[in-house]
Amino acid sequence: MVAHLRTGVAGPAAFVAAVLTASASWQLFLAAGGAVLGRALTGPRGQVVTVLVSAVVISAPATVLLLGG
Repeated sequence: MVAHLRTGVAGPAAFVAAVLTASASWQLFLAAGGAVLGRALTGPRGQVVTVLVSAVVISAPATVLLLGG
């Protein structure tokens, strides 16, 4: 009976541990990615890229509307 109790607890405990580990690693990945991306976009080259991408994103729909799309 004790062996059955351990087996019955081990599965859910392992699942909870795996969920916590996955959640923590995902949050760490997002934080590290945001830090790297933020550092890259705040440099001079990143600012130029940001300006060019935003200009295209704004100009493309405006052009479509002006051409009667």
